[in-house]
Amino acid sequence: MSDLHWKTAISKVKPNSISLRGYSVDRLMGNTSFAQAVYLALKGKMPTSEQGLLLDAILVSSIDHGAGPPSVLAARTAASTGAPMNAAVAAGVLAINRFHGGAIEEAMILFRNVVLKTRESGNDIRKAADEALTELKNAGQRASGFGHRVHSRDPRTVRLFELADELNIAGEYVAAARAVEQALAESTGKILPINVDGAVAALLCEMDIPPEIGNAFFIIPRVAGLVAHVREEQTRMRPMR
Repeated sequence: MSDLHWKTAISKVKPNSISLRGYSVDRLMGNTSFAQAVYLALKGKMPTSEQGLLLDAILVSSIDHGAGPPSVLAARTAASTGAPMNAAVAAGVLAINRFHGGAIEEAMILFRNVVLKTRESGNDIRKAADEALTELKNAGQRASGFGHRVHSRDPRTVRLFELADELNIAGEYVAAARAVEQALAESTGKILPINVDGAVAALLCEMDIPPEIGNAFFIIPRVAGLVAHVREEQTRMRPMR
């Protein structure tokens, strides 16, 4: 094979045939949800029906949050200059970083650390949460996935955890998130509820998603929201706002 051909285990394309992780794409169409296909592409296997339902809810939870978030401002600003759809949406995606949309990965690492400490020490999860937060504080870092500039009780978190309970997916990582929430309240004297990023992080941990791709579960749905905002900017607003 020529050195110009790139190899991948993700998909295989032949004349009149396209497969994703060994599954024929045309047979997946109409039988598999987009969330299930995302899981298949990333994990290399099909999710359970329960995981698929929860992943659908996760993708819906982050589709949009108004015109204020940096990614939307960036996309709309680019659109207002006359940038085409792809460039404006790309501008929005590039604005998704550590402090906006990047909390999922950091929260996943935190929750995995709390669960690991609990398993290794045999101590209760609340004590493990205290230890993990102390480590973050000593390193000059903060706990991601808690508090919100708008919501004192993020409705998306409430619904995601309800669904996780109904689908029997909630487990030790959701418990870790709640333990950290309690520990933060006691150590800071402030109520810092689990936000949607923290909820998504805990549930992705429950489904054994690697933290390194956790932020993708914010980026993927937010692209749809960015498209809507760019289109609105292009069709309803004056240029160069």
